[in-house]
Amino acid sequence: MLKVISLLKRRDDMSREEFYNWAKEHAARGAKIPTLKQYRMNVARLDEPEAAFDAMSEMWFDDAAAFDAGFATDAGKAAREDAMAHCSQRVHVRVEENILK
Repeated sequence: MLKVISLLKRRDDMSREEFYNWAKEHAARGAKIPTLKQYRMNVARLDEPEAAFDAMSEMWFDDAAAFDAGFATDAGKAAREDAMAHCSQRVHVRVEENILK
């Protein structure tokens, strides 16, 4: 199983509220990626101080090939383009998950 964590920073011209609303819409688009096994979009709370990033997504795929195949589909391309249009910075980390509790 491959897990990918993505840290997202909003564009400078977007308010935190605008990004918060966009992230919820984007999550619905991302969920359409056919090879995606599990998906979580974690958006920074608006009642907390501003953080270095505005959202963190967690995506699970069977393996790296499934990740590549998913983002090669129309749904994957649309999700990537949507993120690129709304984020000033995106950091992706492929991780090994260790569940402790």
